[in-house]
Amino acid sequence: MPTDSPQTTDGPVQVFYDGGCPVCSREIAFYRSRPGADGFAWVDASQVPEAELGSGLSRDAALARMHVRLADGRLVTGAAAFAQMWRRMPGLRWLGRLLAIPPLGACAELAYQLFLRLRPIWRPVRPPAPRPPVPRSPVP
Repeated sequence: MPTDSPQTTDGPVQVFYDGGCPVCSREIAFYRSRPGADGFAWVDASQVPEAELGSGLSRDAALARMHVRLADGRLVTGAAAFAQMWRRMPGLRWLGRLLAIPPLGACAELAYQLFLRLRPIWRPVRPPAPRPPVPRSPVP
């Protein structure tokens, strides 16, 4: 089951991530193992029907960048999404508060954008569809 709780705007904070990206999956597994993780609905955007992503979030957008939907329904993306998540996790709250300092949040977003450019290196590409065998003409 890709989501841990149903989508509501007054329920837990939803974290949308690309489960097909090994780096992303490993990082989300780390967060899911931490205290406070039960306050989130972890949504693997590569596995759920697009309708489960909710309004304002397409599958392409959800797979391109991490998104967090706050309890009030606001959608936050990129480094700001990480900051929102960290602010709600014991032991990482300081990091979320740190990104609220104006130049640090912008620097974190630039670093995240750099990661996004490198991410295709780690994300597996679907193998091409097998080709049908080419019929060979009989040798006379």
